[in-house]
Amino acid sequence: MNTHRTLRSLLLAASLGLVALSAAHADGGRRLPRNVPQAYTQECAACHTGYAPGMLPARSWQRIMSGLDRHYGTDASLDAATVQQLTTWLVANAGTYKRVAEAPPEDRITRSAWFERKHDDIAPSVWRLASVKSAANCAACHTGADKGDYDDDNLQFPAGLDARSRRAWND
Repeated sequence: MNTHRTLRSLLLAASLGLVALSAAHADGGRRLPRNVPQAYTQECAACHTGYAPGMLPARSWQRIMSGLDRHYGTDASLDAATVQQLTTWLVANAGTYKRVAEAPPEDRITRSAWFERKHDDIAPSVWRLASVKSAANCAACHTGADKGDYDDDNLQFPAGLDARSRRAWND
């Protein structure tokens, strides 16, 4: 009997550990979860950076996915099954940590308080460089953006950045 009770306790502890790890990962924010649906890579990341779901709260993802016909000025409509699959995944992995608990204006990651704080030293002219185009083009500077890696140690200067801006970047 003790063996069964011990085994049951170990299985329960392991299950709780996986649930806690999963929740902590969702709150990790910027990293992509391991279970990225193929449709996310094919449909979303084909047009822009495949943002980690933890960068926005669940309500933002729900609004974004329910308005794909007017997705920031573009018709990004998908079939209902794909919308449901991606919405479920995005909401399940959405940010819940205090830094993303509140939806940013227009549900834009680049308008969130944490994004603006992390990029407050970037001159507006950098966002307009031909190699960058906008703050939403994370891969212009973050070499691991396609994998959800935004570590400051892996930054590159965007093409066309002048010497003065390079010096300011390094300060």
